[in-house]
Amino acid sequence: MSALFTLDPSAVRVVRADTKQQILADLAACFAAVYGLDVATVMDGIEEREKLGSTGFGRGVAIPHARVDGLERPVAAFFRLESPVEFASADGMPVDCVFGLLSPTQAGATHLQALAAISRMMRDERMHERLVSAPDAEALFGLLVNVIDRDAA
Repeated sequence: MSALFTLDPSAVRVVRADTKQQILADLAACFAAVYGLDVATVMDGIEEREKLGSTGFGRGVAIPHARVDGLERPVAAFFRLESPVEFASADGMPVDCVFGLLSPTQAGATHLQALAAISRMMRDERMHERLVSAPDAEALFGLLVNVIDRDAA
């Protein structure tokens, strides 16, 4: 797996959500369950970051992220939404892919490097199309790990 962040297979999901708030709450719950974090701490971190500006960076993708206590290294989660949701994205487009990232509180450069790697991956139009058309969470994980491992090499 990438030196930049950990993506556990159980943190890759196909999710039904109707609002940005529901997506963020589901993301916080996923991070808490998969990586053993406190759900309220994660939610506070993600919401605090969203107050600075939407993490919907356009083209159907959002990358909610935060730095939180209790982590040794950055961890990620990926949701493909069953239907696009309004996310106050830069381009005004609803999102269908949500790539969450949490990093240790003190991980300045590492956090930014992981965000940049995720951003590069999600800007790839072919990758986005593959993620949107993948049949299930297992296929999504396979696609993501393939790119993460290739970029780490």
